[in-house]
Amino acid sequence: MLHEKELEQQIKNWTSIESLPPLSEVEVLRSIDNYKNESLHISEEVVSVLYSMLAFYRLRRNYNDDDITKILLKQANNSDGNTMSQEIMNLKQFFNFYSTLEQSSLGAWSIRETDFEPAKLKKLNELLEIVETFLETNHYVKENTNNQLSALYNQILEEFYHLQDLVLESIEGLENKRSGTPVKQINDSVRRINTLKEKFHQQFPTIFTNNRQEDPLEKLNVMVGLKEVKTYIQNYYHYLKYQKQRKKLGFQMVDEPGLHMIITGNPGTGKTTIARLLAEIYFELGLLETSNVTEVNRSHLVGSYVGQSEENTINYVKESQGGILFIDEAYSLKREGQSGNDYGQAVIDTLVSSMTSKEYSNRFAVILAGYPEEMRQFLWSNPGLRSRFPEQNSIDLPNFEMDELLKIAEDTALQNDYFFTEEALNRFKGIIDKSRVDETFGNARTVRDLVLKAIFKKGASKHISMKEDWIEHMRIDSSDLDIMDNTSTDEQPMKQLDQLVGLNQVKQEVKKLSSFVRIQQKRKQKGLPGVPVQLHAIFSGNPGTGKTTIAKIYSQILKECGLLKRGHFVLASRSDLVAGFVGQTAMKTKQKVREALGGVLFIDEAYSLYRGEKDFGKEAIDTLVDEMTKHNENLVVILAGYQNEMEQFISSNPGLESRFKKYFHFEDYNQEELISITKFHVNNYQYEMDEEALNFLQEKFSEHSVGGNARSVINLIDEAIQYQALRMVQEEDLESIQSLQKLGRKDFEHAWSTVRGKKS
Repeated sequence: MLHEKELEQQIKNWTSIESLPPLSEVEVLRSIDNYKNESLHISEEVVSVLYSMLAFYRLRRNYNDDDITKILLKQANNSDGNTMSQEIMNLKQFFNFYSTLEQSSLGAWSIRETDFEPAKLKKLNELLEIVETFLETNHYVKENTNNQLSALYNQILEEFYHLQDLVLESIEGLENKRSGTPVKQINDSVRRINTLKEKFHQQFPTIFTNNRQEDPLEKLNVMVGLKEVKTYIQNYYHYLKYQKQRKKLGFQMVDEPGLHMIITGNPGTGKTTIARLLAEIYFELGLLETSNVTEVNRSHLVGSYVGQSEENTINYVKESQGGILFIDEAYSLKREGQSGNDYGQAVIDTLVSSMTSKEYSNRFAVILAGYPEEMRQFLWSNPGLRSRFPEQNSIDLPNFEMDELLKIAEDTALQNDYFFTEEALNRFKGIIDKSRVDETFGNARTVRDLVLKAIFKKGASKHISMKEDWIEHMRIDSSDLDIMDNTSTDEQPMKQLDQLVGLNQVKQEVKKLSSFVRIQQKRKQKGLPGVPVQLHAIFSGNPGTGKTTIAKIYSQILKECGLLKRGHFVLASRSDLVAGFVGQTAMKTKQKVREALGGVLFIDEAYSLYRGEKDFGKEAIDTLVDEMTKHNENLVVILAGYQNEMEQFISSNPGLESRFKKYFHFEDYNQEELISITKFHVNNYQYEMDEEALNFLQEKFSEHSVGGNARSVINLIDEAIQYQALRMVQEEDLESIQSLQKLGRKDFEHAWSTVRGKKS
């Protein structure tokens, strides 16, 4: 937020409507909002200029009459020292005048000497209606606005009055059957009005007229981000222009690069927008007959029977003649392992043929668009198609950075007459960040959707009140984002952690790491440097010691700390990562990593991935290491397994050893902990153990090791419950609620024998 003195200094720097105000429209809106809620203390004169600035921006966006602009200018006039408001008010009057001029449609009107008298009378009556409608809404400007605009304004009005007299006189003459209609004088008057209209428009400040008459390069320059792309297209534009000028001088080029283009980028990076700008550039330079872009995808081109795909493709080529054929997600035309019933290849062959044929060649341009990696593979698998697109005719659109996405969010809000408070924008940044999980993030498209969702939420919960100020219906504050930023969980992960039996050392390690993460996040919010956080971990221990359970809680803790965007848990084993033939293991591993982005990838019995140098598991490990580096801040990997095997596995691979710094060892449960686990699960099912059953279990747990730990205990309880059911049916004791809940010694004796028998 701007401070009072800084704001006053900025205000003094704005002295002419020929230049942009020193504050952006959003800064002006926030300053007015802060003044109204009394968090900003400024003079009435400063407030008046802020209203003038806002009126300036609204007028620049919309020439036509605007009720909000009227309100702003009325409030701006509260201060005697504000001369800018009067200038903007005069300009607004001139814009309104120009709008009525454009609506009058005099440019298309004319009358001829050879017209029959009834036709002349009809045309003159039409002209009279246009002239009188215009004069009803416009009057002479005051003498004190003595400038070129006001002089032209009055000249146009005088010419309209002169034209009105000529038309009235001519109509009267025709109605009274008099000859001699002054056709030339009337046409000359109309021409003078059209000439004065053009002069009038030229006198507007260029900062207003340039906002509406942008050439393709200007449109490109006002787009957010895309620095390298802008440089490339500007160079490409000047190259094409230079070659056009060389041709006029008589020079020729045999090896011209052509107009066909490849545009790659992730969703929402502006592929379609860039294609439309290229169409305008080609048209402006006379390289194409129109700036039309015919937009198609696989569903438009690929047919369902033999011959239909070729027919569809030729029809769209014909439709795009003189302009551009834009094929989005072009890689979908060639599908891996496609059957004979997939006719995408027919589209490709027909397209290549059209691009080189005498009938269509050089009469249209083709732009192929899609995701970077998919487009690269697609083009390399189609040499005929690839050769039609020179290497230099390729544009790769990068993902937007966070500050660029926030600018897009603010622009989208402004286009819809909304603005974010600073607090809301900071919160919205977190919402965007949570959406940036993987390559499916829609960049500008997703941000616009999120803004519109916030606007919908505000509109769905608010009603227009005449007592409320106009700014109330433009502000998006933090509360409007509540529904989009709901991070609460049913049960706090730390509480879940504390409820687990035993695992004291592991719990301490998790809490220590959680505290470290929270403090680093706080330091980041305060602008302090953060210590790199190492979250990948090794969980070692015997089966049933709680590794998977802790990993799930760990993922929720990291999400709660703000370090993971989704906090979901993905369980994998060797079979999920390793394939049976060359090339497929890397794909399977990447797919599993993609599934886990924003959360935790838990690989159980991870040591089984490595079974020697010739095993496909090595490819999975190498791919996993690469993906961990690529998605360092968006993925946590936990490798789990027996202690000795995990130590050998990690030490055998330097890539893994350097990425896993956290080791959590899960000890076997002792007798007391096994009893506690038993009681917890028995009570959880709403059963009870009698004293003899408890004594039996204590005796067995002290005499024998329970290899499966908690897992074996749960199996034991499940068996005991089944034996209890068998006993009750045999005893026909089905009515007593105490009997339905009671687990006795005999039930556990049978269960113990069954479980131990299965193990032996």
